[in-house]
Amino acid sequence: MTDDVIKNDKIHIALIPDGNRRYAKKLGKPIWYGHKVGAKKIEEFIRWCSDYEQIKTVTIFALSTENLKRDEKELNNLWDIYRIHLRRIMRLKSVKEGKIKINVLGLKNTWRSDVRQAAEDVMKLTAQYSRMVANIMISYGSKFEIIDAVKKLIKKGIKKGPIKKIFDNYLLVSQPVDLIIRTGNQHRLSNFLLYQSAYAEIYFSKTLWPEFTREEFDKIMRWYFKQQRKFGR
Repeated sequence: MTDDVIKNDKIHIALIPDGNRRYAKKLGKPIWYGHKVGAKKIEEFIRWCSDYEQIKTVTIFALSTENLKRDEKELNNLWDIYRIHLRRIMRLKSVKEGKIKINVLGLKNTWRSDVRQAAEDVMKLTAQYSRMVANIMISYGSKFEIIDAVKKLIKKGIKKGPIKKIFDNYLLVSQPVDLIIRTGNQHRLSNFLLYQSAYAEIYFSKTLWPEFTREEFDKIMRWYFKQQRKFGR
């Protein structure tokens, strides 16, 4: 790398894990099966990220605000899967040994009550960890996040001072994103971390999320480390 490349040893990775439903359809399985396998893959992904010393934050798009319009049966299956896997994450050896802090963020008033309780429990249990942060976004949309932050800024009545810093603090996720990975051979951001991803590198994988492997993740990280990131300078 050349000297003018801006290096970052505190990497924030954002993940859009797309392809669960297509994976289930390919195998002739019900949709919930794809989501179940995909949730297990998220556990693996968090562990893979923790193996990289440079990765300090990973933010995962688990459910969008638009996804809330899906069939009630599919949504109930998703709530069941979230509850089960949030409970599983609490017991994972990799989370404890890796000192991974888990945040579950989004429109909490849309969450099923048992999912809300599981989220509160896993956040309380891992609150003291700080080696890496894993944000799991449930019922999240970037537009609502930005609008909500603007409303809070207006309510506060800021007329001068560090407005950007204050605005960033009102976001659910304040850290800028360095790398976005989207699986499933779709080339869009789908209303995910739009403000935080202003200068992010973006990698679109053809792999359906449940089939995503450690080998591909490592390949993407090698690709990322070769990028010359100048942030418009």
